[in-house]
Amino acid sequence: MEDMTQSITQTDSIDEDMAWRAVLARDRASDGRFVTGVLSTGIYCRPSCAARHPKRENVRFFADGAGARAIGLRPCLRCRPDDIARDEAGVARAIALIQRSDELPTLEAMAGAAGYAPHHFHRLFKRATGVTPAAYARGVRARRAEGALAGGQSVTEAIYEAGYSVPSRFYAEADKRLGMTPSAWRDGGRGEVIRWTTAQTSMGRILLAATDRGICRLSFEEDDSALSERFPNARIDRDDIALGDLLESAVAAVEQPGRGHGLPLDVRGTAFQEAVWRELSRIPPGETLSYAALAARAGKPGAARAAGTACGANPVAVLIPCHRAQRGDGTLGGYAYGLPIKRELLRREHG
Repeated sequence: MEDMTQSITQTDSIDEDMAWRAVLARDRASDGRFVTGVLSTGIYCRPSCAARHPKRENVRFFADGAGARAIGLRPCLRCRPDDIARDEAGVARAIALIQRSDELPTLEAMAGAAGYAPHHFHRLFKRATGVTPAAYARGVRARRAEGALAGGQSVTEAIYEAGYSVPSRFYAEADKRLGMTPSAWRDGGRGEVIRWTTAQTSMGRILLAATDRGICRLSFEEDDSALSERFPNARIDRDDIALGDLLESAVAAVEQPGRGHGLPLDVRGTAFQEAVWRELSRIPPGETLSYAALAARAGKPGAARAAGTACGANPVAVLIPCHRAQRGDGTLGGYAYGLPIKRELLRREHG
């Protein structure tokens, strides 16, 4: 078995050091990328398997279950590694149902499309996408409304085209998700007041901007023209006094990026962008995650480039720690404000 395993792993493009680290971390984002064969027990598992870790010398890695079965290994009955493709296909069917439905599908309908019992489907969907089925569906519906608003439709037309049965439901959800009224979202922030200020930090000057709901922009070496581009019809006022406390906390977050900040945010993006930002915020200080793993955790395995784009679209540097994302080969990748700042933020988090 040993000789056969080595001949197989030599032909597989698997970084074994990274794979082993994923196993030790029980990294769910690595599930489906490879399986872990344990020679001493004769089984193969998902990287995230909750069973006790085997000794490293007894472990071999395979691109899929077929490779492990070819040398006589059998699937683990605890983590069921061969069910991954079935799970992904089920989630994909549920997402397709959400996207083509005029109204929010029920949990039972989504579970039926996926082929699972509702309670199991709910856990499976959240594990795959990072959000509940209902939250994902609301995001899809809100994106439809945003697209219709951006296309110049009236608010009423956009509401019904997006699948809201009554306008009040849209207004309730939009107020929480968009951070401003639907009309303001459509019309470049018209009627909104965005206050801004700046401060000097050890990594350069920062711009902080906020609505009444929270911080909508934190960036390095920008001025208020960045706000005018995003919200051309909003009233944009400099207000050093009103933003004093927020600014002090933001500066502290920049100087010590490993500390939690607890600051209110008023940010918005597509459902995928928001999922990526949410997963970024879950990365422990001092650690990093590849764009591929980030995409998988955000519900789109294989969308590493899109995850990188979502990081670049992050409107609040440091507060949503996109500096903790990097390429799969361990290099830093990009950063909107330059790699020296990204490198320094990571250095400070490592202490």
